[in-house]
Amino acid sequence: MSLHKTLNLARKLLLVALAGLAFAAPAQSEPLRIEITEGVIEPLPFAVPNFQAENASAGEMAQSIARVVAADLAGTGLFREIPSSAFISTVTSFSSPVQYADWKAINAQALITGAVSVGTNGKITVKFRVFDVFSQGQLGEGLQFAGSAGSWRRMAHKVADAVYSRITGESAYFDSRVVFVSESGPKNARQKRLAIMDYDGANLQFLTDSSALVLSPRFSPTGDRVLYTSYETGFPQIFLLEIANVGRSALPTPNGNMSFAPRFSPDGNEVVFSLENGGNTDIYRMNVGGGGAQRLTSAPSIETGPSFSPDGSQIVFTSDRSGTPQLYVMSANGGAARRISNGAGRYNTPVWSPRGDLIAFTKQNAGRFHIGVMRTDGSEERLLTASFLDEGPTWSPNGRVIMFTRESQGASGAAALYMVDITGRNLRRVTTQGAASDPSWSPLQ
Repeated sequence: MSLHKTLNLARKLLLVALAGLAFAAPAQSEPLRIEITEGVIEPLPFAVPNFQAENASAGEMAQSIARVVAADLAGTGLFREIPSSAFISTVTSFSSPVQYADWKAINAQALITGAVSVGTNGKITVKFRVFDVFSQGQLGEGLQFAGSAGSWRRMAHKVADAVYSRITGESAYFDSRVVFVSESGPKNARQKRLAIMDYDGANLQFLTDSSALVLSPRFSPTGDRVLYTSYETGFPQIFLLEIANVGRSALPTPNGNMSFAPRFSPDGNEVVFSLENGGNTDIYRMNVGGGGAQRLTSAPSIETGPSFSPDGSQIVFTSDRSGTPQLYVMSANGGAARRISNGAGRYNTPVWSPRGDLIAFTKQNAGRFHIGVMRTDGSEERLLTASFLDEGPTWSPNGRVIMFTRESQGASGAAALYMVDITGRNLRRVTTQGAASDPSWSPLQ
């Protein structure tokens, strides 16, 4: 089988897994093949030997980068790392020929090798290659990334992104960040402040102090700004924060009214939000710089939680105009809205997938909270989680994974961040320093 055909087949295998099907490990004498079973996914076995240190100062960093790459891939649930204790071969040089028989003997289907060097200026260079063990060929060309020594984790995420994309044919999400609400203190006197971290919880940085309650941070499409709601003036007001210098300013919405639930337009030039006026809450749209706020809804009900479609032409939102909170879609310029949620229960916090094909939401029904997804017309609703309290979904940059808040039951219950893929499997907790809620996932950096 040609290398081109092998790469295409490998991509198909992971696309099947992403769709909730399964693939089986092939017999050693056969090429990779697809086997559809009853929805159980068999992760693709891969091996990541320690990356080679090409000079003395790169030794510890080379090992750390390899570990982050392996953790990124294994964390998807689509790949299974083969432990180093099972290795027969060792990789002693980035340019050494691959001993395919040794890797095939331990059932490794993909092999990732790499090398790291540190220049006299402190810059690091990471290079890597990916091999299909069964076809005994390299998948694509080798690549390298360069950056400062302090950015080694980001270099590792870039390598993992490239490997993921090369095997699945999909865009990845590892080189991304999450802005969220960091919580501390007892449940009846919880302090909250904005924080930002890598998608896996590393490189934590606080963006605000805990002097005022903050809610609902939302990344801009370019990942350099954040909208959020603050109570520092005594009532909810929207603020715009520049991540690079942590400078912030209040969004100039109409005075004397509560404004909340903000979200950027796909081009980052506008913001859509909820505004309370005279006891009624409606959705408005305005330029990020302020002025000319356009009212989009006018029903005698509560409209909130707006989210643009990726092409900017539509907005999904929550309204209780039917008696309970349900999901509606309207033109981005306002006008008639159509209800898309039709199941039992209450729907909230809708957010449009970056792929444009799904809407994620929070659902409350029969005493349980769920994170779910549905098609943009409301069809094919699927609930991915169930717990005492799950809420506030946010999409990964590639639209394949959802992060959300889960709060445990009881007086001492704390909020935590979790991830789940769109098949409803591979649920796992995100590592954070203390309690955390209201995540918003950035685009790829």
